[in-house]
Amino acid sequence: MAVAASQAEVDELFDAKTAFYVGAFQQCLNEAQKAKRKYGVVLDEISSSKAPALQSVRMLAEFLATESRRDAIIAEMEKSLAIGVAVEDSTSLLMAAAIYLCDGNTDASLRTLHQSDHLECMAMMVQTYLLLERVDLARKELKKMQDRDEDATLTQLAQAMVHLSMGGDKLQDAFYIYQELADKYNPTPLLLNGQAASLMAQGRFEEAEGPLQEALEKDGNNPDSLINLILISQHLGKPPEVSNRYLLQMKDGQRSHPFVKEYLAKENDFDRLALQYCPCVES
Repeated sequence: MAVAASQAEVDELFDAKTAFYVGAFQQCLNEAQKAKRKYGVVLDEISSSKAPALQSVRMLAEFLATESRRDAIIAEMEKSLAIGVAVEDSTSLLMAAAIYLCDGNTDASLRTLHQSDHLECMAMMVQTYLLLERVDLARKELKKMQDRDEDATLTQLAQAMVHLSMGGDKLQDAFYIYQELADKYNPTPLLLNGQAASLMAQGRFEEAEGPLQEALEKDGNNPDSLINLILISQHLGKPPEVSNRYLLQMKDGQRSHPFVKEYLAKENDFDRLALQYCPCVES
C-alpha cells in the first residue's frame, strides 16, 4: 500500500486516469487539457518522432479509424512486438492488447498482457477472462490486483465486474461498489450502467430503469445505456415503439457496434428465410 501511495503522489495524471477509469471522459479530457477526442487528432498530433508508447496509441487510433488497413496494422504491430517492448512500457502492451481484442484475438491479447504486472494490464486481463467466461481465472487475476492495491479505482471496478459475473449474493456487492464510486467521482454512464446491470441481474427491472435514464441524459448515444434500455423495455412490457426508438438510436449512431452488426445480420437472415415461405404470386 505504501508503494501505491508513493506512486499516486508523483503521478501528475492521476485525476485524468481516474476520470477515464470511471467513464467521466469529458472530465478526463479537461484534466488532460485536451479539447477533442477524435481519432484524427491523435493521428495528426503523434508524429513518427514521438516515444514508442505514443506510437502505440497512434497505432490503436489508426486501427479504429481505418477498417481497411486493420490487417496491415496488426502485421506492423507484431513486427514491433517481436523486436521487444521495454518492461516499463505498459502503454505499448495495453494498446497492442486492445487491438487484438478489437480483432477478436483474445489469446494474443492475453499473451501480450502477461508481459506486464502493471495494474492496467491486470485489469484488462480480468476483463478479457470475463469475456471468455473464465470467472475462475478472472478471480485469480483480481486477487493479484488486490494484493497490489485493493483501494485503487481499477481494482474496485475489476471487483465489481467479477461480482456481476459470479451472480447470486455478489450482485448486490457489485451495486454497492458502483454506488460508492459514483458518490466519490460523480455518476457516469459507465457507473450507472454498472448499477443497472446488477439490478437487472437480480430481476429488479423497474429499479434499474432510473439509473439508465440518468445515464442517457448524460450521454444520449451511449451504447450500453441504449442496449440496456431496450432490454428493460421488453421486460417491463412497454409498447413496442419504446424499445424501437432506442434500437433506431443504436442503428443510427452505432453502426459499427457488435450489437448492431449482429442485429442487422439476423434481420437479413430473417428476411431471406421469410422469402422461402412466401406464397407464390401468379401473374
